[in-house]
Amino acid sequence: MKPSSYLIAVAAAALFAGSAFAADDTKKKEPEAPKSLWDETTITGYVEGSATPNFNNPYNGLNFGRLFDDRAGSPIFNQGAITVQRPLDPKATGFDWGYKFQGMVGEDARYTHFLGEFDYALHTRTQLDVVEAFAIAHLPVVVDNFLEGGIDVKVGQFVTLEGAEVINSPDNPLFSKSYIFNFGIPFKHTGIMTITHAKSWLDLYAGVTSGVNTGLGWTGDNNAGASFHGGIGLNLLDGNLTVLATTHIGPENPRQLDPLFVGYPNFVIGGIPAACVCDPNDTTRYLNDITVTWKANDDLTFITDLNYIHDNGWNPTTQIGLTMTQLTNLGTLTGFPTQLVPLRSKGVSAFGVAQYGVYKVNDLIKLAARLEIFRDAENFFVAGYPGYFDFVNFEHGFINQAVAAGPANNGTTYFGATLGATVTPELPKNDWVKNLILRPEVRWDRAINGTTPFFGALNGPAAFYTTLGGFSPFLGSGRRGSQVTIGLNAIIPFTLK
Repeated sequence: MKPSSYLIAVAAAALFAGSAFAADDTKKKEPEAPKSLWDETTITGYVEGSATPNFNNPYNGLNFGRLFDDRAGSPIFNQGAITVQRPLDPKATGFDWGYKFQGMVGEDARYTHFLGEFDYALHTRTQLDVVEAFAIAHLPVVVDNFLEGGIDVKVGQFVTLEGAEVINSPDNPLFSKSYIFNFGIPFKHTGIMTITHAKSWLDLYAGVTSGVNTGLGWTGDNNAGASFHGGIGLNLLDGNLTVLATTHIGPENPRQLDPLFVGYPNFVIGGIPAACVCDPNDTTRYLNDITVTWKANDDLTFITDLNYIHDNGWNPTTQIGLTMTQLTNLGTLTGFPTQLVPLRSKGVSAFGVAQYGVYKVNDLIKLAARLEIFRDAENFFVAGYPGYFDFVNFEHGFINQAVAAGPANNGTTYFGATLGATVTPELPKNDWVKNLILRPEVRWDRAINGTTPFFGALNGPAAFYTTLGGFSPFLGSGRRGSQVTIGLNAIIPFTLK
């Protein structure tokens, strides 16, 4: 055999052998086993702390009109959260399902409880909370020319649709929360929510809940009324412009008198609270919000949050045309038992707008700013809650607001300007913690209609101030028309699985 013929024969044999081995490998290769639920479950979390010094040096240590950063200068353990979830596949075309559980410990939990769940479990500023616990399914229901993307159904306990800010702290552009977030929207709901993906640009939301921040049963929702929660979502300009218009409608006033007769004792015959001047089961609260997000480019985002809230209860007047002041004067002059005069409620309202701008400088630094005007027309919604359980006691109906902005039915208009940054330095490579989140900010709040809702230092010993009933011509009232705070916030996010 010629050398060239020998080389050709060897090459052909080698190719044949390689093909045979490849064929054998293909035969031996088994299909991948489907992923289990545990394989697709993620476990993440974060720990957050902060301090918010106040240049007013408030005598009671309270940053008025603030919830999650309400302590002036005191270090706060805000949140320690764990999230276990299997989210829906956003590309799923067939049936899919998932779930989410998020638990939290920290001082922020004083304000985020589902009523009746862990709200009195710990008698400290640090408390426990279930932020979310729900199951969700994607149903591949498709109808030509209308229902293109199927329907998602969520059942359990979940955060609200409303507002530009959220409880989950790392997902906010700034550390401090807006007046709209604190007082103009719900935090969470128990119930069922459907999301209908009608078009690629149109989502429809509709659900039934037990109310605002409520669980189930007497301890979780003592007015026993169901509520509607829903809205419309628009996804425009290839997702660079989104609009979410939402509402929550239902009875939210507690009965203020529980079966053990330990509730707020201001009631009349039939258990109807005199302070509310209403039947809580039939008195509706409307919470409405529109959030518009425009991603101008890869680095610059603008967010506009519009809010209106109204409750048909409270703000009493008489059925016979007298104001409450005139009724009181009549009783003083004549001795007439004014409690016999029938009353009706005129209702209470609040409304506001917040404008955000977020600019990404680089992978390390983002800058954010927020301007906000919020009108609490009857001084009903904006308040301060210095005690461990003041907020949940108010929601249950056991007490009225611990610290109000001013006289009821008079109103305060708040202006807030906040400038902050988010700095995310990377850490040495490890399996759990990738980076830190540091968020310094400076914030100026002012009442622009001449009222004095904020607190400052007294001009003398606080003991004398207290003895004199909260006011002294020598010490002053301790009230201010504005406040300036500096927020110092740090978050450590981590991944366990």
